[in-house]
Amino acid sequence: MAYPGNPAPRLTDGAGSTLPLLAYLAIATVLMVADLRGGFAAQARVHLSTLAEPVWWLAAAPGRLIDSAGEFFTSRASLQQENERLHRELQVNASRLHRLLAVAEENQRLRELLGGTRGYRLDAQLAGIIDVDLDPSRQRIVLDVGGNDGVRVGQAMIDAGGVLGQVIEVTPRHSTALLLTDPEHAVPVQVARTGLRAIVYGTGRTDMLRLPSIPQSGDIRVGDRLVTSGIGGRFPAGFPVGVVESVQPDETQLFVVAEARPAARLDRGVQVLLVSNSRTGLDAGPPLPPPPVPVEEPAPGDADAGASEAATEAAEPVE
Repeated sequence: MAYPGNPAPRLTDGAGSTLPLLAYLAIATVLMVADLRGGFAAQARVHLSTLAEPVWWLAAAPGRLIDSAGEFFTSRASLQQENERLHRELQVNASRLHRLLAVAEENQRLRELLGGTRGYRLDAQLAGIIDVDLDPSRQRIVLDVGGNDGVRVGQAMIDAGGVLGQVIEVTPRHSTALLLTDPEHAVPVQVARTGLRAIVYGTGRTDMLRLPSIPQSGDIRVGDRLVTSGIGGRFPAGFPVGVVESVQPDETQLFVVAEARPAARLDRGVQVLLVSNSRTGLDAGPPLPPPPVPVEEPAPGDADAGASEAATEAAEPVE
């Protein structure tokens, strides 16, 4: 029954809403038959899965990030602990290495000091430095050995480089030595190249020695080595004293003044050697054979008498 104001439904409206449904059913039927006969659905699912992988990766990304962050912080904490442990071990090993290096350097210094007396018949005594005074007007060092250790006033003092000075004061447990560069110190030296003898004086500087009053005829050049001459008996002969660095005339133009660099290492080292000419061991080596006993030759008359007595004794019958 139709009411006024409402138009009556038309057949075309109902058919229009049913036709799409029938079309969908037909397409579905065709697809099912095609899938049953050709397996197109499986291939479509494979391709769709491939296309959906980025979506799944994005969906799982937060979980992976959380796991990675946990592993990162755990690894970082373990690495920090291992780093601290290795740092402690490195410090311990470094301290041990420094100690070994110090021992090796000390051993090398001792070898150099002992090697400095090789070839000389000397008494050598090792001493340690406990105080240093390098004032320009007073250059002295204090040693840890004294009279109780056999130290004597006047003993020469050397290091691995050469002559350092000499002992000037001795107490029972300590001794004081005057350095080579003290203004009041002088050493008889000899030019190793020519044999020229001279006197080296200290200048108050640890890097300079002075050789005044050298004759103009004296053959001395820059680079010449100066060694102790042994004159005076205080310093054993042959120890290095310095190397000539400059030669120039003095104010009077009558003599030559030379300046030399000390061979000893005055500003470093903690051990020195006190040396002196050896009083024993001068007969080192195999013992000498005893001197032959002189035989007295008999006089001619005595020889004839002896021969006659021997002949008489031989002629007498033996009872």
